[in-house]
Amino acid sequence: MSTATDTAALADAIVHAHAARFAPCTPQPVPAAHDAGPVFQAALQACSRLGFIGPDALALARAWQAQTQRTGGFDAASWPCDARDFGLQALPRAQAFAPCPHALGLYAVLPDADWVGRMARAGVPTVQLRFKSEDPAAIDREVRAAVQAVQGTGALLFINDHWRAALDAGAYGVHLGQEDLDALPAAALQELRASGLRLGVSTHGYAEMLRADAVGPSYIAMGAVFPTTLKRMATAPQGLARLAAYAQLMQAYPLVAIGGIALEHFPAVLATGVGSIAVVRALVAAPDPQAAAAQLLRAMQF
Repeated sequence: MSTATDTAALADAIVHAHAARFAPCTPQPVPAAHDAGPVFQAALQACSRLGFIGPDALALARAWQAQTQRTGGFDAASWPCDARDFGLQALPRAQAFAPCPHALGLYAVLPDADWVGRMARAGVPTVQLRFKSEDPAAIDREVRAAVQAVQGTGALLFINDHWRAALDAGAYGVHLGQEDLDALPAAALQELRASGLRLGVSTHGYAEMLRADAVGPSYIAMGAVFPTTLKRMATAPQGLARLAAYAQLMQAYPLVAIGGIALEHFPAVLATGVGSIAVVRALVAAPDPQAAAAQLLRAMQF
C-alpha cells in the first residue's frame, strides 16, 4: 500500500468513527502543512472533512500524532483529549493568573452598571460589564459604577475589554477576546497577572484554547455554542458535541459556555461538563429580568 493510500485509509477511518458525533459537518479546506507523517496528514484531512477550520485541524493533527506516539498505536476511534498531546501547560502552571471558582454558575453579560447592579441583587453569582464606548471618561465612570453596584452582593464582576479601568477601579477580573489578548503588550499582561486581577479569555476552537492556555487565564469561555445575533462571529456555531470535546480537554480550567444559550438549552449544555453558562438576551430581553434570573439560576442546578 502506498503512503498516500495508507493516509487516505486512516483519514476515512477517523471520519467514519466521528462523523455522527460532529454532524452536521461542513468540510473545510485542508491547510498546507510540512509534516508528512501519515497519522498527521490523515488527521489533518479527516478533521478538515469533519468541519474544523484550518488552525483547529492543524492543532488536532498534531495532537493525534502525539497521542499515537505516546500510546504506541493509532486508534481512529480515540478522539484526542489528553492535555499532554496538545502541549497544554503542566500543573501547576508556570504562567497563571489568580484563580476564580471552578464553577462560576450563571454568568450575566450586561450592557451597563445599572444592569450589573440589578442582576447582582437578583442573586446572579457572576456578572460582566460589556460597556461599549469610545469615551475614556465614560468608560471609567461606568466601570467604577459597576464595581460599586456589586458591593455587598457577593457577585464577581468582570469587565469586558477595559482592563486598565478595571484595574484602577478594583474590579474582580477582566475578560478579553482573542484579538484583545494578542494586542496586549507583554508588560501589560505581566502587570495584570501580578495585580491579582482575574482574567477570562474568549475562545472559538482548539487553536484559540491553546493560545489562551499559554497565558494561564483564570477561566476560559467557549463559544458561540449556538447561533447568536448579538455580534458577528468569525466562526460557525460550535454545537454541543464540540463543546463537550473542548470541555474534556480543558477540564482543569473553569469553563464558561456562551453564545445563543436559552433556558431550554441549560441541561444539555451543563451535561458537556462546563461549570458556567453565560447569557445576554435571556436576561436583558426578558419581560421580567429578575424572574428570568431566578428561573435560570434554578436551571443551573441540573
